[in-house]
Amino acid sequence: MGSNLKNAIVALLAPLPSVVFYLTFLKQYEEMANAGGSGRGGSLAAAVWEWCFHHPLLLANLLFLFNVNVLFWVLSHLQNSHWMIDLYWTVIPVMLVHYYATHPLAQYNERRSKIVILLTWVWAIRLTHNYLRREKWQWGAREDWRFTDMRAQYGKNWWWISFFAVYVSQQMFLIGVCLPLYVVHSVDKPLSIWDFVAVLFTVAGITMAYFADTQLHDFVIQNEKLKEMGKPVVVNLESGLWHYSRHPNYFGEQLWWWGLVIFAWNLGEGWTFVGSLVNSLCLVYVTVLVEHRMLRRSYRAEAYKLYQRTTSVWFPWFKASSELAKEKTT
Repeated sequence: MGSNLKNAIVALLAPLPSVVFYLTFLKQYEEMANAGGSGRGGSLAAAVWEWCFHHPLLLANLLFLFNVNVLFWVLSHLQNSHWMIDLYWTVIPVMLVHYYATHPLAQYNERRSKIVILLTWVWAIRLTHNYLRREKWQWGAREDWRFTDMRAQYGKNWWWISFFAVYVSQQMFLIGVCLPLYVVHSVDKPLSIWDFVAVLFTVAGITMAYFADTQLHDFVIQNEKLKEMGKPVVVNLESGLWHYSRHPNYFGEQLWWWGLVIFAWNLGEGWTFVGSLVNSLCLVYVTVLVEHRMLRRSYRAEAYKLYQRTTSVWFPWFKASSELAKEKTT
């Protein structure tokens, strides 16, 4: 059995503990409800199911803690790679939206729920496709370059630092940005014009990220072919959406998450913007890391500096002229 197939099987089986536990909870709670009982019998199991019923958000965090943080962390050391958390960034929001929609305490507008679930699936399929396409359809071929850099930076301490840097941090980000999915399935109000605005934001974000990532993929493939033919590569991608923004894929992702915030704000839970705000601030830091990495490559450093001076970072905008950029630098 090849490593690609082994990694695919591991990835598919990894979330089973959470899935089995949650399905068991639903079955047990339904039986308790049909019997007219609760946790009054004094059974430890009944008390556990009762707690799971009353604390859906805490339960989601506990399942994430044990199934992702702990299990994925252990698997990462067995495989010597933290590749799987990247793949599951695209899967966990889908699992969360169905979890929130099926929890016994859920109450929601059915049309809004269907819209949000459909949008989440479309977003996840797009991002999963982009991840596998970027990895040439190989499962676990490599981990994120940022984790590789941190592995070199922290050396022998990386084994325990990785638990917090890779997994606990992802829990805060993912649970945080998915808070609107919880709100959508906790508040039952009629649809309004703001739901339409939220749909526009999320669809625009998915669409923009798709075209930006596709243009980037085509650029990388083109350069690989040029290398094989012994020809000079194209230094920077400055066509399509990348003509107007240095990181249009990041901007599209932010439109998606802030679109979800509009759904929650419309339901009176605007505080959920905190998750997307933290995610946006983190992406600012990631943008700095990516651009520093680009500038460390000598063959493209000067061209990329000019690209920085003439092109907007995130928000798509018209290019500044090269002459004006030079004047500003001077």
